Amino acid sequence: MATTVVTQLKQCHMIIGGEKVVASGKIEIQHNPATGEPQAEIAWSTAQEVSRAIEDSHRAFASWSRTPVLQRARMLFKYRELIDKHADELCAMVTEEHGKTLEESRASLMRGLESVEFACSAPTLMMGETLERVGTGTDGHTLRVPIGVCAGITPFNFPAMVPLWMFPIAIAMGNTFVLKPSEKVPRTAVRMVELLLEAGCPAGVVNVVHGGKETVDTLLTHPLIKSVSFVGSSAVAKYIYTTGCAHGKRVQALGGAKNHSVVMPDCDLPSTVASVMASSFGCAGERCVATSVILAVGDAGDKLVPALVNAGNNLKCGAGEAKGVEMGPLVTGEHKKKVLGYIDAGEREGAKLARDGRKDKLTTEPGNFVGATVFDHVKPSMKIAREEIFGPVLSVIRVKDLDEALKVIAECEYGNASSIYTSSGVTAHDFTERTTTGMVGVNIGVPAPSPIFTFAGWRGSFFGDLHALGKDAAKFYTETKVVTSRWV
Repeated sequence: MATTVVTQLKQCHMIIGGEKVVASGKIEIQHNPATGEPQAEIAWSTAQEVSRAIEDSHRAFASWSRTPVLQRARMLFKYRELIDKHADELCAMVTEEHGKTLEESRASLMRGLESVEFACSAPTLMMGETLERVGTGTDGHTLRVPIGVCAGITPFNFPAMVPLWMFPIAIAMGNTFVLKPSEKVPRTAVRMVELLLEAGCPAGVVNVVHGGKETVDTLLTHPLIKSVSFVGSSAVAKYIYTTGCAHGKRVQALGGAKNHSVVMPDCDLPSTVASVMASSFGCAGERCVATSVILAVGDAGDKLVPALVNAGNNLKCGAGEAKGVEMGPLVTGEHKKKVLGYIDAGEREGAKLARDGRKDKLTTEPGNFVGATVFDHVKPSMKIAREEIFGPVLSVIRVKDLDEALKVIAECEYGNASSIYTSSGVTAHDFTERTTTGMVGVNIGVPAPSPIFTFAGWRGSFFGDLHALGKDAAKFYTETKVVTSRWV
């Protein structure tokens, strides 16, 4: 009977050398987050298959790196159009794999599309500099050149967007790429690479492998891999960074977050509540830029908390593809248990549970649902205030003034993003100057920048020197060659 069920599941293959290849490693079953039903069979790659993909990308590099940058950009323009054409299909796949609402899936895909559009500017991004007569009869100029085979290890929370942060920019610069999407949600990434091949990308320029730690370690230690890009938890990010660097790789490893939003008494309450709800509970809180802690200044919390509880009561939860749903399930049953454990911990530590998402109706039905949860009177030392929960749990800390709020932010081990809600330009300017995070929002709960800017986490939220996206990405995926010429 088990064999019959497995044969009916959707399949997920590797892509090596432009061909679909079934991996021969262990098999994991992907379950629908909203129903708990098995829906796909994920075969993991063996170390030998990962090495084969790397070697294939290495062979493709010789030709692709010499392809004129304008031609590479034209291929990506075609790719951009294909993604747009297949947007409905890709969004449905993201929702099916991850549980996002269709609206959230579309928004994330569009942000990924912006990364492809940014990659299309490669001819400008790769331009060097020239200075005549740096010496007597001597000129100097710089070139940006691709570095070789790059690897990308992407997380479960954005099956389409984060891979599009990586491989389009890398290959636009003339590199080849081996992508290892999250083993929880790999099918969307495979489909996007299929569309890349349809756009005219040569075989081997982007290969896809699957798996867990063995696959990752092969990418981190293989001598032909020149750079590694990663997005995930801070513990794993640190491991990726230290292991990759120890093996001579260039590494950018984006880690976890505990993002704070300061709410001032002079904020516009209705718009602040709407923004906080979208930031904290959008994508079921599974975002590295989600607001997970509110720093309510003065008496701001007295009106804010009841308004958030009321909004949570009216938040429509359900399967992501259902019409009108505002929050979908968590990605897996295991992750749901982890989030519920944090709610239990918050109660044990003495925080006031203003809204208990465990009591929402859907949490007792099949699927990985946890309702919007709001804690009040949280202390900065509490577990729910310090650790990344990655779920729909919001902690409200009461502080007396902006100085105290900034102190809480500065003492957090993470430094990904922070925001302020205020009607005062002076206060907003003061906050943006003094807050100690890489990304800052003013009356915006999710201050994720456009891909033309870098995704700039600090402290425990990032390991490396050059961040993802923006000009940092162009530098990360290229080497600088300096030429000094004398003509006699």
